[in-house]
Amino acid sequence: MKTIVLLLTLLLAQASFSQTKRTKIGIAGMTHDHVNQVFQYFKESSPVEIVGFAEPDKALAMKLLKQHNLSEKLWFPTLEALIAQTHPEAVCAFNSIFEHLQVVETCAPKGIHVMVEKPLAVSPEHANRMEELALKHKIHLLTNYETTWYASNQAAYKMIYEQKMIGDIRKVVIHDGHRGPKEIGCSEAFLHWLTDPIMNGGGAIIDFGCYGANLMSWLQNGERPLSVTAVTQQIKPHIYPNVDDEASIILTYPKAQAIIQASWNWPFDRKDIEIYGQNGFIFGDKTLNLKVQAGDRNSVEVKINPLYAPINDAFVYLASVVQGKKNSENDLSSLKINKLVVEILDAAKRSAKEKRTIIF
Repeated sequence: MKTIVLLLTLLLAQASFSQTKRTKIGIAGMTHDHVNQVFQYFKESSPVEIVGFAEPDKALAMKLLKQHNLSEKLWFPTLEALIAQTHPEAVCAFNSIFEHLQVVETCAPKGIHVMVEKPLAVSPEHANRMEELALKHKIHLLTNYETTWYASNQAAYKMIYEQKMIGDIRKVVIHDGHRGPKEIGCSEAFLHWLTDPIMNGGGAIIDFGCYGANLMSWLQNGERPLSVTAVTQQIKPHIYPNVDDEASIILTYPKAQAIIQASWNWPFDRKDIEIYGQNGFIFGDKTLNLKVQAGDRNSVEVKINPLYAPINDAFVYLASVVQGKKNSENDLSSLKINKLVVEILDAAKRSAKEKRTIIF
């Protein structure tokens, strides 16, 4: 009976959300392979309407549009042209991290909300300017991480702060990465800037270190770490000559520590987290299962419910925020949390380069 009630509740929530006005969204850039997730929203039931793609590389744009049987009329050579002709309410950036600032500089003065792929920016200087523009022009500026939409992370947070199952957090170990972007078959357009220290800001330390910095900053409710220590390596310099492919970051807090393991050398894809409290632990990944041990009880596998709209999907969530139905101030996508992520990553890069701990 409980299962039936839950399913009815989820269906009603989805139906209620789907009945709202569709949010017009433009896409800035197509060089990030994550842009492929956009094409699933070309259906009438979607809460968003993709109005066009701004990509200076016309050949790339035509190739992707053709692959998905979409009209070439959706292509625009510049973001300015896309905005002038389609009037989007929000723009999502799927270009290099360095170009995120340019997207905000174009959109913010026009009152257009922005969501970028992780992380927010390549440097604190870029992040500060983006925040300044967002606040001045009163736009939402969100950052999209795959792990934001994992039910396991949301369930873990509730277990820690609402149910008080494991006491205060003492240590968090976060693993993120894969065999390497070239090894898993990322496109040439993506690899071109992903392995560039200027356009991406670094290698694995940025590409996957950002996930851990994002989750830990959120779990600590936006508290700044006391120190950041990082070590990077080039295990595959013949493949990635200009950036690191292996990174470990240690964050210290007054009563907690995080170990972020970011790698382009894992033998398998992984995005998982271990959270240790005063009297228990929670292990989670992208599945709907958590391993939990609380107090003196033995560890158990806990089955969790999937997330529901609008907190189950980046574009559904963006539409909800744009429509004023969801407040993003302190969540995983928020400007507050992700500006701190950029500061942590910047300190981590300096720590690795200078071979010393950076005190915040």
